[in-house]
Amino acid sequence: MISKFTMKLFLVILQMVTKAFLADSHPDHGGCSSGMFPCENMTICLPQLLHCNGVINCDDGADEENCVNDVGWPKIFNELLSNNGSSSSSSSRMSDGSRVANCTLNQYPAGCGCSGTAVNCQDRGLRAVPQVSPSVTELDLKNNEIVFLLDYQFTAYEQLELLFLQDNRIQSISASAFAGLVKLKKLYLNSNNITHLKPRIFHNLFRLKWLILENNSITEILATAFEGLKSLLFLDLHNNLLRGLPNTSICSEMPKLNWLDLEGNQLHTLQSSSFRGCNEVTVLVLNGNKIEWIQAGTFSNLNSLVELDLSSNRLKDLLPSSFKGLHELQQLNISNNPLHQIYPDEFDDVPLLRSLSLEGLEIPNIHSRMFEKLTNLHHIYFKKFQYCSFAPHVRSCKPNTDGISSFENLLASGILRVFVWVVAFITCLGNLFVILTRSFITTENSNHALAIKSLCCADCLMGIYLFFLGAFDLRFSGEYNQHAQAWMASTACQLVGSLAMLSSEVSVFQLTYMTLEKSFSIVFPFSHHRASKKRTLSTLAVIWLLGFSLTLVPFLCKESFGTYYGRNGVCFPLQSDGTERHGARVYSTGIFLGLNLVAFAIIVLAYASMFYSIHTTAARTGERSAVSVEVALAKRFFFIVFTNALCWIPIFLLKLLSLLDLDIPGTVTSWVVIFILPINSALNPILYTITTTSFQEKLKQCLQKNKPSLQDTQGKSFVLLTVHSST
Repeated sequence: MISKFTMKLFLVILQMVTKAFLADSHPDHGGCSSGMFPCENMTICLPQLLHCNGVINCDDGADEENCVNDVGWPKIFNELLSNNGSSSSSSSRMSDGSRVANCTLNQYPAGCGCSGTAVNCQDRGLRAVPQVSPSVTELDLKNNEIVFLLDYQFTAYEQLELLFLQDNRIQSISASAFAGLVKLKKLYLNSNNITHLKPRIFHNLFRLKWLILENNSITEILATAFEGLKSLLFLDLHNNLLRGLPNTSICSEMPKLNWLDLEGNQLHTLQSSSFRGCNEVTVLVLNGNKIEWIQAGTFSNLNSLVELDLSSNRLKDLLPSSFKGLHELQQLNISNNPLHQIYPDEFDDVPLLRSLSLEGLEIPNIHSRMFEKLTNLHHIYFKKFQYCSFAPHVRSCKPNTDGISSFENLLASGILRVFVWVVAFITCLGNLFVILTRSFITTENSNHALAIKSLCCADCLMGIYLFFLGAFDLRFSGEYNQHAQAWMASTACQLVGSLAMLSSEVSVFQLTYMTLEKSFSIVFPFSHHRASKKRTLSTLAVIWLLGFSLTLVPFLCKESFGTYYGRNGVCFPLQSDGTERHGARVYSTGIFLGLNLVAFAIIVLAYASMFYSIHTTAARTGERSAVSVEVALAKRFFFIVFTNALCWIPIFLLKLLSLLDLDIPGTVTSWVVIFILPINSALNPILYTITTTSFQEKLKQCLQKNKPSLQDTQGKSFVLLTVHSST
């Protein structure tokens, strides 16, 4: 009865999933469909995976162009260098600081290097600014012991263009320390101990274009400190202790400021006045601060902004209006913020965006609507590979695999793509063989045979599940990312996943039932309470009913479970993540760490009690044959428990680690589903049927009807013989 019902179930599910498999969901290929990109000649469309993979697939090489993400600061930085001269100096090119190469200066400190009009006093232990010729154009004093910069120390050096003071011990800079440096273009004060900047400290530096103040201890800056810097293009204040920006705009005294780096400070809020008048700023770096709130209109005046980096802050909410006015923005990074959600129209005001970084963000409400207006987007970075399917129009999406699936295939690994068929074939062949042979071979213990056939039906479902995974992997081969979301949300995926869940749970319950029955017959061998056929059928029916109930609950409570079977490409709800609903997480935990763990513990304890009972009986009889049977049974019990442990312990651990919100590589999940989960289904026919003595003897009798039947084994106790046959 159970077998016929199960076979009918196979046919119904097979029909439904096959219809879904055969359904034509391919988009129109009149042009390049979603997830496909043209070569420059527009005659060939290539999938996302083939772009920037190191192999030229287009005749014109268009698929390997623009692979490096140079959007934003890399390109702007190169332009600044080319327009304003390289930051590398002639003195820094001298490998030996004491070397004199075509020096045109009359005066420079002994032990320092000189080349043309450049002096290199790097790492000379200097405690004060040395005396050099007034015609010096470049002075390198980095990595010395200078503590104070006094008034008018550089007055005589009107020709000086580059001044390197980084890696000293400068604590204080006098108000007129830089007086006279009317031609200075670049000033490096990074990696010192500067705590504050006095008002008008740079007011004589009319031509200064680069001011580097990184890695100091500046806690506060006033707009008046930058008075006079009308030509400044590059201001680097990263890795200081700034808690706030000036009440008036930081650009009020620097109208040409092009690059502002405030990374790694202590900023908590951004006011609408902070960047007022910063019309020329193209790069604004604010990552690594403690920003929790951004006032509306803060960036609205940044009409020329090309790159905005807000990553690694404490932003919990970022309104779409925050980006209003950023019409030229090409690169946006909001990674690693505790954002609760991304709004559907979050990026509507930045249509020219070419690079978007959302790494480290859980986006439970992710939808293709969020990215559909970003038609110029070339690079996008997510926390999870699954999110890439919501932006199939983007040429480069990272990560390009979750270990389970890739842009190209449902199963990312070539090994998995092959072995999913191998394991499916072994599982189905073994279980079908047992079902057929036990249907034609009559045994004395018909109830046990019935339970075995029911177990094989459940295990066969696992093989069918794997066959469907392999089939859909072939169907989506080369273009999986185009169909990923449709697949995971499809009825086919739900049915395939429920098939695996049904197989897994019914198999676990039946193994537990069979183990308990066997345990009672061995521990209490003379008990009259043996399972009748009616009770066996009733128990198996209850087990299948329970399995169906556990499998169908997620379908009946969509609001609580969401797409329970569709959170990954293999449609199996094992790994928990941030997108999983609370009800689904509690339910899956209750099954894998509740029911299944209890069942595994019962099986282990039951086999331990069986072995103890057999050992006690063998010790009482004292027969050698009894000892040999005891050893054989011990080996069989060990392998049964071992295969159960091999299958379920990794699953228990994987579920536990995912509940602890630890990042688990997708490769682990895919290997567990393809290799670990089907272990019991593949080995159960061998352990419970093919290798048992009673089955082998019955099979021989059927194959050799004309030969005399084998004689019963002599010298064994009644209890041990019964145990060996039933096992």
